[in-house]
Amino acid sequence: MSDNILELRKATKLYGGAPAIEDVDFELRRGEIHALVGENGAGKSTLTKVMAGVVELTSGEMFVDGREVEPKTPLEARHLGIAMVFQENSLVPTMTVAQNLFLGQEAYYNRLRGIYIAAQQFLQSLNFDVTPTATVGLLGAAKKQMVEIARAVLHQAKVIIFDEPTASLTPEEKKYFFDLVRDLKMRGVSIVFISHALEEALLLADRITVLRDGKHVVTDDARNFDRARIVQAMVGRDLSNTLYGKRKTLVRPAGERVLTVQNLKMAPMVKNNSLSVFAGQVTGVFGLVGAGRTETFKIVSGVLKRDFFHGGEILLRGRPVRYRVPAPGVHDGVAYVTEDRKVEGFFETMSIARNIYLGLLAKFPRGRFFLSRAEADSTGVDWVRKLNVRSIGGKAKVVELSGGNQQKVVIAKSLVQDPSLIIFDEPTRGVDVGAIVEIHELINQLADEGKAVVVISSYLPEIMALSDRILVSRQGKVVEEFSAREATEEKIMYAAIH
Repeated sequence: MSDNILELRKATKLYGGAPAIEDVDFELRRGEIHALVGENGAGKSTLTKVMAGVVELTSGEMFVDGREVEPKTPLEARHLGIAMVFQENSLVPTMTVAQNLFLGQEAYYNRLRGIYIAAQQFLQSLNFDVTPTATVGLLGAAKKQMVEIARAVLHQAKVIIFDEPTASLTPEEKKYFFDLVRDLKMRGVSIVFISHALEEALLLADRITVLRDGKHVVTDDARNFDRARIVQAMVGRDLSNTLYGKRKTLVRPAGERVLTVQNLKMAPMVKNNSLSVFAGQVTGVFGLVGAGRTETFKIVSGVLKRDFFHGGEILLRGRPVRYRVPAPGVHDGVAYVTEDRKVEGFFETMSIARNIYLGLLAKFPRGRFFLSRAEADSTGVDWVRKLNVRSIGGKAKVVELSGGNQQKVVIAKSLVQDPSLIIFDEPTRGVDVGAIVEIHELINQLADEGKAVVVISSYLPEIMALSDRILVSRQGKVVEEFSAREATEEKIMYAAIH
């Protein structure tokens, strides 16, 4: 029997004549954890979707257990023992955990109680702390992922593919996920996982494959890689000095006070929060999960409402404002770039140009009665060029873009409004190293132009690399402020915990 459970040879997939992957060779050994890394648009998702039967090859061959196969649907791939856990989970949110587990393989006659008992026993055998009667839509990201993994194991998958499995997990949930993956390996399951967090690939994987521009660059044992070698292979150049590389020495002076928040309350997440944001600076906001950072700035932009009584005050250039919906904030020059681009950031079946144009239309007080297709196309082309959005074909839908390019579209939708206060919430989550550098350069450029910029991030090196001022949030309010000159990771983390 071959050492390889799955092989792809000369795998090529064309979209409109342009290759998403081209002549890629890939081998997955039995019982190994194999990381797949590369920039956004490098072809990682396309390659794994070929394995999972979501996408058919234009040319090339695929082998499972040494036998040539051509899975045309995920069901056919599942019969071959291949399951994929997608970045956006594929569960039915209105069904229970047990119903999702057995969906597609129920008996003709079955009792719900029997399904719940079977699901309970199976979840306990995997040490998954998930209630089988819980509705999936009410579960957190980590538990939804447990259900996806359990479903793959229940279907006796020999190969499980994870697409950005840790993008929406907390540090504690990530640790638990790593233990799950190692346990699956011990059970003899082969794992392929896509990750933009290179440290995770180095920590978890047995081997690492790097793709660039749809082509295979290198495959080697993880112990032969370090971060610099992976980045060099991914982008073809050295980014060590530009990506979280140097301590910030030049701090921009504070300009006009654009935003003042006083004693803001939204039970239970925001508690008497007060802060200021100045023009011409990047204000970094750091805190652990549950610190109320996102909620505070969603209230500022009108996405959430503060408490009606004693909810505090928000001043925009000294003028009291109380936005109940985002539209008035947009008119006043406030832009909020969401952390959840999949749910809140764009219309996935619309083109890039239409999405950006909708951002522009939101700027007008009463909207427009006449929409211009020509204006939409020219606006889209303009911003695609400015932000270097890479797509296959000029009329690509946003759902067809890679994660980093989707993030650029979300940013373009806000910047087309020419805001004076821009709030970036986790701007580089699920984004590759090349796009991170581009987004960081854009954020710095906006501050240099005199805009007031807020960056909310859970990643300390990003906060340190970008911020002129750093606000530390804990238990619903800002508890400490640092200048970039005096801040250290130790000081910031101490303030966030104690």
